[in-house]
Amino acid sequence: MNGLLSGQVALVTGAGGGIGRGIALRFAEQGAAAVVLHCRTAVAAADEVAARVRESGARSVVLRAELTDEDECRALVREAAEFGGGRLTALVNNAAVQPTRALPGMTAAEWRAVVDTNLTSVFACTQAAAEIMREQGAGSVTHIASIEASAPAPLHAHYSASKAAVVMHARSAALEYGPYGIRVNTVSPGLIDRDGLGEAWPEGVRRWREAAPTGRLGRPEDVGDACVFLASSLATWVTGHDLVVDGGVSARPTW
Repeated sequence: MNGLLSGQVALVTGAGGGIGRGIALRFAEQGAAAVVLHCRTAVAAADEVAARVRESGARSVVLRAELTDEDECRALVREAAEFGGGRLTALVNNAAVQPTRALPGMTAAEWRAVVDTNLTSVFACTQAAAEIMREQGAGSVTHIASIEASAPAPLHAHYSASKAAVVMHARSAALEYGPYGIRVNTVSPGLIDRDGLGEAWPEGVRRWREAAPTGRLGRPEDVGDACVFLASSLATWVTGHDLVVDGGVSARPTW
């Protein structure tokens, strides 16, 4: 189906990375009028994505912001809406970090760095976007969570906890913003392929392929397709939902 997002104005955070790129391009391909791309430092990569978005027929701009700063989150959302002519119909909270650190030696500063980037930014950006969407009478917010929200991995305690909280934030936001026509959901990806992953982590990639009923890693566009669905008119009665996109890995028994 084409044109599912015809006329929409979307903001995608962390759009310089692989998943963010896949989301932004899918939004443009499905007819979004404008796709605003956020990045913190990956300006060159985000500029490349913006060029590809424009090739698909959508307007695009790259905006920089430090999402651990509440004021910058609010400014980002405001500037995105200004670029969209005063409108913002879809927000995808994708920006995140995923460092590895053993829990016994983790410092509070390391914990906060992950939680502030992955969770507090979601709270601030959603709150700012909801103010605009409430005036419009409708809007869609999608958080990118992770299957690690329910199945933690070693060395990822801070990451897994932040993503579990993101899922619950979406459910809470769906409850409180629903009366204003604002839907809030999460997409929980499994292992998404990227350049060099097979060489850097061959054993992990092999194990994933063996575990996945579909026999492959995810692609950024797989996550993008899920986000398109949730932002489209096909999902007008879907809110507070966590859409798992993992090739079936979560369906495997653990015993």
